[in-house]
Amino acid sequence: MIVLEQVGKRYRSRDNQGWFTAVEPTSLTIHQGEIFGLMGYSGAGKSTLLRLINLLERPEQGRVIVDGQDLTALSPADLRRARQNIGMVFQQFNLLSNRTVAQNVAFPLEVAGWDKQKIDQRVAECLEIVHLSDRAQHYPAQLSGGQKQRVGIARALAPSPHVILADEPTSALDPATTRSVLACLEDINKKFNVTIVIVTHEMSVIRRLCDRTALLHNGKLLEVVEVNNNQIHAQSEIGRELIRED
Repeated sequence: MIVLEQVGKRYRSRDNQGWFTAVEPTSLTIHQGEIFGLMGYSGAGKSTLLRLINLLERPEQGRVIVDGQDLTALSPADLRRARQNIGMVFQQFNLLSNRTVAQNVAFPLEVAGWDKQKIDQRVAECLEIVHLSDRAQHYPAQLSGGQKQRVGIARALAPSPHVILADEPTSALDPATTRSVLACLEDINKKFNVTIVIVTHEMSVIRRLCDRTALLHNGKLLEVVEVNNNQIHAQSEIGRELIRED
């Protein structure tokens, strides 16, 4: 379970004369095993809020609690260990170009100090889950966009996290490839009860994948809505606009 308690983030303005509020103080609970969306127009604060969950962005105020552990209270060493429970999938894949597919998936396990035999076994398991066993010795340049993103998902899954954070994972993909990546995430959620938090600007992704979604605008959480049979009923004006534009 993920609990955000009045978490907020500001940045200094470019001229250093004031502050820009990226995320207003926000409280939110995301249940274990849920697929939860963060939805809004550009600049809504979606990606910043996502990165606050694993403290890639450190909040100015509030607490971030994952599986009962307050990440904001941890030492740097303890936070590194806690992050092994939180996988991350990036918009631009963030694969290491000089490492093979298998070596990319192995990377977080090497950092965590796993022994080689266990690493090799886990990498094989993860590549099988994302249907890329036959690409293990390929390099990122030899892969399609959808294959690169599935490698990113396998890498996030490798340490057996309870949570996967996905930042616009389909925005660079065509519709058919988007469907395959979403199916991959859904399969992982169902098989392993992994909580998935996904940032997207596409309402079709929310309808297809999510149990609930937060609707954000200008750094403010407007509402949290349930997704039932691909239907979403928003109360806020911005929420209704987002649904109409789908």
